[in-house]
Amino acid sequence: MELYNPDNPVDAEDWLELDEIEKIELVHDHHSELDLEMTADSLDVHSTVHVIVENKLALGVDSLPEVLSRLTTQGLSRHEVIHAIGFIVSEHIYDVVNGDTEDSSLIKYRKSLEKITAKRWLNGQY
Repeated sequence: MELYNPDNPVDAEDWLELDEIEKIELVHDHHSELDLEMTADSLDVHSTVHVIVENKLALGVDSLPEVLSRLTTQGLSRHEVIHAIGFIVSEHIYDVVNGDTEDSSLIKYRKSLEKITAKRWLNGQY
């Protein structure tokens, strides 16, 4: 895989064969071309979250393929869906790191995935 475009599905097998650094670099390169106003550190974190979501999609875990399908059907681009899912995944990571019990955090994570809609995401209601 030479290029990454979050609006196009990745081939799961090709994606999973890459090491994590290669994936992060591919995502980073794509976003660097978008002329976003992000610090280098922010772009690194942003790219890493993209990779986490793409990994989960490629593995078909946490019903993420269904969430992707639902949100794109509701009008979000695939890239926007990656951001919406990434936000929810990041919240889950934050909760676990800050001592939320794993069971409690996992329930919250799954509920967030179930209730997210394109309208809620666009209105900032996650």
